Amino acid sequence: MELMFSVITPSFNQGRFIERTIQSVLSQNMECFEYFVVDGGSTDETVSILKKYEPKLRWISEKDKGQSHAVNKGICATSGEIICWLNSDDIYYPQTFQKVHRFFQLHPEVDILYGNANNIDENDSNIEAYPTKNWNLKWLKKTCFLCQPAVFFRRCIIERFGFLDEDLKYCMDYEYWLRLAYAGVKFAYLPKTLSASRVYSQTKTLGFRLDFHKEINNMMLKRFGRVPDRWLYNYVLVLFERKKMDRSNLLLVALSMISKSCFYALRWNRKVSFTMLSSSCKLFCKMLKEVFEKGTAI
Repeated sequence: MELMFSVITPSFNQGRFIERTIQSVLSQNMECFEYFVVDGGSTDETVSILKKYEPKLRWISEKDKGQSHAVNKGICATSGEIICWLNSDDIYYPQTFQKVHRFFQLHPEVDILYGNANNIDENDSNIEAYPTKNWNLKWLKKTCFLCQPAVFFRRCIIERFGFLDEDLKYCMDYEYWLRLAYAGVKFAYLPKTLSASRVYSQTKTLGFRLDFHKEINNMMLKRFGRVPDRWLYNYVLVLFERKKMDRSNLLLVALSMISKSCFYALRWNRKVSFTMLSSSCKLFCKMLKEVFEKGTAI
């Protein structure tokens, strides 16, 4: 029996990319899928492009509450057994649906399938492979190694565990994977390259990196009661990148990073973990060693 795919594209003013996104879906060599674009009332050329591809896809263009709300609307308006969403600047590679369809048919016990992905630039050129890893629940809490456009899941997941959290603007996919994983949902990794995520300065992940990491930390605190040290370090690193500190003074940088990490540990977790204290000491000793070995400024 063939499984029907429901493909959802949330969109807002991505007219320069969305046609490539649409073509990557419609060019899949498989007929059993429905495609629904949920546009948030774009004022650029998006609507004219959507009209161009009728009736191969369905679309709406109206004000919404953001990306999570748009994806949830799309899920409610479709009925396929396999759900996936593809942002309006990302793409699928050829034969992706066939590979995913075959896997789900052979593995009825699997609820969520994820594959490899590339990060691409505005001109579709590869930047690097997304750092996807074999499934590991403990590691997922430390880093999101699932690339969202390379993730596919069964509709029964929605029926059992609900929709994306519409209060989240940046990490709604990461929160969903964590929520499902800790509920015991069965994940599987397909080591094939299925999609590409576009990376450029205007994306939410790059354009609002500090807000992105702050939301992750708040989400972690709400879901688990504490923020992992790794995410606290990531937040501090983004702060340092924004301030563009002079890194020639290694000791000053080390002391600043340690103090900031401890400050934000107290802010979110109300305590500094032994692991953070230990790793901070190691960082300081490492940089102190470099100062004496290389004669770096103190």
